[in-house]
Amino acid sequence: MMLMLAKVQADDSTPAMTLGQNGSQSSILGSPAMFVGTVRIDPLVSAHEPSRVTAAYVTFEPGARSAWHTHPLGQTLVVTAGSGWVQQQGGEKQVIRPGDVIWTPPGVKHWHGATARTGMTHMAIQESLNGQNVEWMEPVPLPGTRPPDDPCPTRVDC
Repeated sequence: MMLMLAKVQADDSTPAMTLGQNGSQSSILGSPAMFVGTVRIDPLVSAHEPSRVTAAYVTFEPGARSAWHTHPLGQTLVVTAGSGWVQQQGGEKQVIRPGDVIWTPPGVKHWHGATARTGMTHMAIQESLNGQNVEWMEPVPLPGTRPPDDPCPTRVDC
């Protein structure tokens, strides 16, 4: 049996691969309009046509969390460190830990963040639709910050 190898050379019309070096992009502090507590975002991937994928590492300090939000084409989270929570509107908070993978379908209102005592980092992967990959909504209050007349003091999603 004879094995033949061919070298394929890229011509001038072949797009070039790009390499984003670790640390080549600055971290971004999460906006108070999108997060409660201290959150750092480390961008990984911006959408490059025809791809619509964006990704970032998001690090939540203990007690920090996202505001309620949705994604037009859904979102995948891969927890890489610490422990946290994720909650779909109308559901119970669920604990998430390193190695857990969370899929949130398009349009599902949800939040995610760190537990009260432990920070959490996840990789967030989502696609953009018409240039948008998220719709931000109201903040998720920290425990103990609800008004005294709140009719639902123990559930985050009331």
